[in-house]
Amino acid sequence: MTSPLLAKARREGREIVSVTPERAGWTHVGFRALRLKAGDSEALDTGARELCVVVLAGKVEVQAGTQRFADLGTRAQVFDDRAPDAIYVPPQQRVTVSANTDAEVALCSAPGDDAPRAVKRLDAAAMRRSTRGQGSNTRFICDVLPHDDPTAAHLLVVEVRTPAGHSSSYPPHKHDSETPPTETQLEETYYHRLNPPQGFAFQRVYTDDRSLDEAMAVEDHDVVMVPRGYHPVVVPHGYDSYYLNVMAGPKRLWVFRNDPAHEWMLQHAPPR
Repeated sequence: MTSPLLAKARREGREIVSVTPERAGWTHVGFRALRLKAGDSEALDTGARELCVVVLAGKVEVQAGTQRFADLGTRAQVFDDRAPDAIYVPPQQRVTVSANTDAEVALCSAPGDDAPRAVKRLDAAAMRRSTRGQGSNTRFICDVLPHDDPTAAHLLVVEVRTPAGHSSSYPPHKHDSETPPTETQLEETYYHRLNPPQGFAFQRVYTDDRSLDEAMAVEDHDVVMVPRGYHPVVVPHGYDSYYLNVMAGPKRLWVFRNDPAHEWMLQHAPPR
């Protein structure tokens, strides 16, 4: 039986996977992934929501309101060691994404606000990239739209590449309580890719009291929804993992709390 937190991907067709706030049973995060053939286009209105268009692979052109961005796209696949091009679009805009080559595009959305905000290209060359963890917990981060970038109202977007045999989002952490400065409340989606694509990874979503405790085998292009709780990922030997995280909540601030049962590993010594 499929977990209610797992959105399975479609293996063919334009829309790979879609998560609406209504489907997830939450308020903020929306996510779609599209595969576009060269010459295809996708048009939408942002309405009351803000949007981040992430060019995961291939080359596209984006028309957002009166602005046109040509030749967007930095890589042939998400596992290439490069940051992506992306476009931020505020509410009440018409957006058209046109594929110059076969392309994969993510549409990440959250509620907008009343502040004046502009369409903005998020240049791959300016994105902050870093390495997190050590040993078999090492992974590689690219901040597409981080919480310290004032561009957006609620939306945060980040990419993570995890080598084969490694863990990620680990030690397990959560961000489901609005108690700053110790923790903030953010819904989150994980859009998973595997290399080679026949691979799989495991993700667990659980709370302290285990009122939520779901363990899922995720395959290429699947989405895991994290409404609350801790949410670690483990990748088996032989398969590299990529995921695109989309987060949003009442405030645009990412402050998490590690599971105290597992936080010891950050001090490199097991509890006695």
